[in-house]
Amino acid sequence: MRRRMRTARRWERWLWVSAISAIAFAFMPLYTPPYTPLYTLLRDTPLQASEPPQHLSLFPSQYASTVIAPFNQPDYYPIAAQPSDAYRPLGDWVGRLILPSAGAYQQTAAATRETDWAWLEVHLAPAEYRDWVGQTVRLAWQPTPLTQAYVAKASRDVRFPPAVQKTLEKGIIHPIRLNGRDRIGPLQSLAGGHPYDDVTVVLRGRVTPEGQPGASPTLRVVREPVQETGRYIGLVKFLEPVPPANPADLPAQCPGELPCESDDFRVRHYNPTSRQFDGAEEIIRVPQQPQDKDGVFNATTRDLVRSPVADAGWYITGSPDRTGKFTVQSMQPRMLVQLQPQQTILDFRKGLDYINFRNWQSVEQRKGTIQSVLIDASANTSENAKAEWKEGDRALLMHLYGGRGGSHKARELLILGTYAGHFSFGLGQVVRDPFTNELIFNLDYLQVYGNGSDGTLSGANTWHNYMGSLIRGKAGTRPVSDVLVKLDTLTEDYDFGGTRLSFFNELLGELSLIGARYRIGDGTGDSTITSAASCVQDSAQGMFLAIQRFRQTVANNPQVMEWLRANPDNPTTQRFRRLARLGRDLEKQLMPMGILRWDWAQNADVLMGVRSPEGALRESPDEDPGKFISIDDFQIRNLLTGLISWRTAMPRQAHDELAMLFLTNGAKLWFLRPNQVGGNDPGIAPLEATLIFGGWKLPFTELPLLTFLVHRTFGGATIPRVVDWLIMLTVLLAFGVVAIALTRAVQKNAPSPAVKHLLTWNPASLSWVQTLLTLVKFLFVPAFLEEYLFRVLLIPYPKPWIAEWRWWSWALLALGLYVLYRWLYLRLTKQQDKTAPLRLVLSMLLGIATILTYRLTESAWTIIALHWIAVSAWWLLLGGWQHTPSVLKWHKADG
Repeated sequence: MRRRMRTARRWERWLWVSAISAIAFAFMPLYTPPYTPLYTLLRDTPLQASEPPQHLSLFPSQYASTVIAPFNQPDYYPIAAQPSDAYRPLGDWVGRLILPSAGAYQQTAAATRETDWAWLEVHLAPAEYRDWVGQTVRLAWQPTPLTQAYVAKASRDVRFPPAVQKTLEKGIIHPIRLNGRDRIGPLQSLAGGHPYDDVTVVLRGRVTPEGQPGASPTLRVVREPVQETGRYIGLVKFLEPVPPANPADLPAQCPGELPCESDDFRVRHYNPTSRQFDGAEEIIRVPQQPQDKDGVFNATTRDLVRSPVADAGWYITGSPDRTGKFTVQSMQPRMLVQLQPQQTILDFRKGLDYINFRNWQSVEQRKGTIQSVLIDASANTSENAKAEWKEGDRALLMHLYGGRGGSHKARELLILGTYAGHFSFGLGQVVRDPFTNELIFNLDYLQVYGNGSDGTLSGANTWHNYMGSLIRGKAGTRPVSDVLVKLDTLTEDYDFGGTRLSFFNELLGELSLIGARYRIGDGTGDSTITSAASCVQDSAQGMFLAIQRFRQTVANNPQVMEWLRANPDNPTTQRFRRLARLGRDLEKQLMPMGILRWDWAQNADVLMGVRSPEGALRESPDEDPGKFISIDDFQIRNLLTGLISWRTAMPRQAHDELAMLFLTNGAKLWFLRPNQVGGNDPGIAPLEATLIFGGWKLPFTELPLLTFLVHRTFGGATIPRVVDWLIMLTVLLAFGVVAIALTRAVQKNAPSPAVKHLLTWNPASLSWVQTLLTLVKFLFVPAFLEEYLFRVLLIPYPKPWIAEWRWWSWALLALGLYVLYRWLYLRLTKQQDKTAPLRLVLSMLLGIATILTYRLTESAWTIIALHWIAVSAWWLLLGGWQHTPSVLKWHKADG
């Protein structure tokens, strides 16, 4: 018996040792020793372009879950395979970026002084360069001064801090292959943004081929490549799923109940002759995406044929797979981009109402649908409003997405009544659809995007890549509000007597630069979201920097300034003046406190070339352009920095208030609102992107009362300028003159001694300590308390889109409530003597003075100061202490 027990114990110990060893061996690629961080291990053993992604040692994430699927890997789609004539190329030059080795960069830098380039596996090329297809060529920049200056400003040495290891373990995707490398520029950060070479791009703008295939060919560009999904695009209508011959070939996992729907679909192509979907039929594949570590499917084919937006058809992008079957990689509902609004709003006030309350109304009930709403306050009919959008027109795109709610265990929730969402800018353009020949919108995003788990990269993204991608697109899982802003002062170029300038191009350039810096975390590899640095804050910074640069460009050009002075009535001059007014409105929006963020100020100097480490201009592209402050700087001051630009701290607030600001300046707004379109995942539902506390609304209304209170509180915190203090002193003096004159007029006919002594010189007999305590008390009560309650909270903060009559209506209501409060106060404190009527009138005059000051200065500090000075002067110097026994009693107790 004992021998059997000893034998059993030996077997038990052996089993435990074996189990522990097996577990350690299995997790060895994931959990490296503390002295060898994961990102260092991967940096020192870089992947080759041909190495399959299954060999990647990644922590669980959406990217790690999807990249291992064969249909999500680049080599699943043979380069030479071409679809039928029903499809069209996505661009002239399309290819896959490949990150070269550090040694290749060093050799190229020594030979050509070029530090930023990447390999491009060419998938599509113009007809005259057809022999380039399938070749791996060098993608580099044009040697123009402007392009090289952009590359220099965007380049940084990349060194990961230890904190990156912790976020890697949480599944966050960082550019791990770039760690330890020097002078990482926009092309390198794009090629190395993922752990694997799977970034497809389309080249826009001027592309210059150099050399011949097989003889060190190079493609040179002037614009950053745009991230794309797929190679070819088609326009189809889904007819029905095609079940596989073997039911075991159905996807094993999908949202909802099993069995899953087939990946194969019968579709019919659009026929340009009949202008109907009666073209060629084809069976294509729409692969069911794997679920991520939280059990979430980024896309599904369930009920795709029955989608509410299916009748208008779908733009599908992808490529033929190894078997020749066209496999879809991205989907876009045609209804979304058609110039066919479901609703046209021609009234300015109704437009504001839509932005504030209707845009996100009943979002859960709108799951699977698309809203398309056009707001044009200058048009008299819907047809005229739509006719204003012509081929070639450009528009500023403002993007906002909401959350993924529903019943799923990994659903996102409101936190303190708030779901922040994500904000970015982009470019919309009216183009001619090559399939239907009708006008449609082409949408690109200029993403400023923090590190996440799905592998979304900052920078230029097509709609197909950012929204429609089955791997990581937002269209199927999130509600989105894209607003196109058409405003000639903003988007059209300026011709100043032969000198052409473009504010819009400046804006796009600044956003591209910030996006490139975000991809590498400004050298840290970590685009951390803080209260001071985020998608919306740094997108707003791009807007601010564009305003600064354009203003400096015009002011420093003598020919332009002379032309403006000589042509005051020219339409271009008038349009430029409107741009100046828009710029002032934008600056007030971006700097609501009235002061400039210190990081934005320094970045403006860096980007405009007026700051370097020595404070001088750079003389060569290799010289350090100066530190661009973002991401991890100002850790201690993050909260204060964010509060300085608080109107752009929340994505929904920036989206809505900028839309209203542009509408006030004459813009035409087109809202495109997809709500989780595509296949149906029954476990998720759209979740509204909210203002702060915006999810808490008054019952039976759309009014987020607490949000209004917070906004008005922060709005009143604007730091006054010198001129604002002068305005306050002027109003105070006028109030004093009117108050004394009125009191003297009443005193002539007043028999009461109390009235005769009101507002007469009679200083209170107090020590300096008592005087100081009195001043401190009056600063808080009544000055701060009453102005905060009866002015700041009750009166809307003055904004350009608030009508004067509406603002003054609220101001008069606040004044009435303030006088009523003063009357109740006099009664409750038993001060209803002969002076009470006159004191009520003087209180009303004080209320009028503070309201006027608030309207002119837009700052609570000025009205608090006015109230404080008036009350303190009355009580301490003009006999007020005789009429407030409660305060006098407090002083006696203090004495």
